[in-house]
Amino acid sequence: MKIRVISNKDEIDALSPQERMVHLTFRASNVDILKLIRICPRLRVIQLPPSYMRTVSKATRTLLQMEGIDLLEGDVWGHRKDLDEYFIVEKETVDQIRSLAEGGMAKDEMARAIQKRARIGSDLIGYIARRAMTA
Repeated sequence: MKIRVISNKDEIDALSPQERMVHLTFRASNVDILKLIRICPRLRVIQLPPSYMRTVSKATRTLLQMEGIDLLEGDVWGHRKDLDEYFIVEKETVDQIRSLAEGGMAKDEMARAIQKRARIGSDLIGYIARRAMTA
């Protein structure tokens, strides 16, 4: 699973319309979010650092919900943008989350078990588990 890391608002214009998951490392304005939705019509997930989640307006949250885009809280620990523009969640990690979700493990327990091994946030773990249950 690939998450495109976007470091500043100028990078939004260069995004591929095929992007489905992005992580914004900057404090995006409502205009930036709208631009992102317009440029990436297949977008399904926007991940923001915890400190930025508090500043997302209710109107933006409602718009994202109406567009079917999940807003997740989390970081991309250890990612170096100078080496790769994508943060990769390993297939083994995704498979393990799916397996635990199908086994009926609670989201909190699953997050604790996965976060020890993979450095991804509990919201992303929950998103992967929900996708596994609806697939």
